[in-house]
Amino acid sequence: MKILIAISSKKYSSQTLDVGMSVAKAFSAKTTIVDVGDKINQFSLKEVGVARERMESWDLDRPGIDVLEWAFDFLSENEFIEKNEIESGFPKNTLIERGGRRSEVFLKGTVCDDVSLILRNGEIIEELISEVQKEVYDVTIIGKSQNSKKDYELSQYIDSSIFIVNNYKPDRNYKVLLAIYELPGIKKAIKYSVRIAQAFNIGIEIITISKDSETVDNYKPIGEWAAKFLRRNKINFTTTFEVGDAVTIINKKADKNHILIMSSESSNPLKTFFKGNTPLKILKDTQSSVLIVK
Repeated sequence: MKILIAISSKKYSSQTLDVGMSVAKAFSAKTTIVDVGDKINQFSLKEVGVARERMESWDLDRPGIDVLEWAFDFLSENEFIEKNEIESGFPKNTLIERGGRRSEVFLKGTVCDDVSLILRNGEIIEELISEVQKEVYDVTIIGKSQNSKKDYELSQYIDSSIFIVNNYKPDRNYKVLLAIYELPGIKKAIKYSVRIAQAFNIGIEIITISKDSETVDNYKPIGEWAAKFLRRNKINFTTTFEVGDAVTIINKKADKNHILIMSSESSNPLKTFFKGNTPLKILKDTQSSVLIVK
C-alpha cells in the first residue's frame, strides 16, 4: 500500500497531515508527503543545479522548502519517524534532485514502512496528477479546496482513490458513513471503510440506496456481505436502507461528524460531463470528509 499526502502550508494543511498519517498508520503504508511549490520561472531546467548552488550559498531556499520543514517538525513531534532522524534535524541539504521539478528525501518511519518528503515545483493539479501516475499510489489525501473546480479536477483525474479532508477536528465524535448506491467497486470501498474505522477507532453507518423499488433486491447480497465482513473485523455498525436519489439522500445524511466513503463511478470525462457523477456532485456541497474509492 502506498499513500500520498498533499500539503500546502501549516495554516491549511494541519488537518490533512494529521488525518493522512492516521490513515497511513492503519494501512501500514509506505507514505509520501508532497508539497507543490511555485514554479521556478527565472531558471531553465538546465540551470536548476546552478540555481540551487547559488541559493544554498546565499542561504536561500527553493520555493516550498519551508513547508517540507514544517512537515518534518510535525513528524518529529508526533514520533512518526525514528529518533535518529529527529535528532539529525530536517535534511534540506540532502534533497535528491529528480528531473528538475522534483526533489525528495527519505526518512525511516515508526508507524509505517517509510516516509518520504517530496517537493515539486509547478502547477498543483498537473504536478499531483504526474506524481500519482509515475509513482502509482493507492490513496491520495488532500485538503478540500475553496475552489470546487480544483476539487473536481483532482477527484476526476488522479489515478488513485482520493481522500478529501474537510472540517476535520480531532476531538469530534466521528462515524464512517459508507454509502452503497452502485455495485461496481463497492467491495473495495467496504474494505477501505474498515481500515478507516480502525484508524480512528470509530463505528460505521451503512446506508444502502436503491433508485427505485424495482432494484431493491439487487442490493441485498452486498449488504449481507458487508455485514459479515464488518462483524469479522469486529467493527460496530448500523444499517439503513432508502429508496430515492443518491445525491439527495447522502447530502441529507452526511454531516461534519461523518467520514463519507463511496465507490467511484466512470472515469470517462465525456460520460461524466453528460451523465454527471454522484461522488463529485456530493463533494461540491458536503460538510464531510470524503473518501472516493477507485
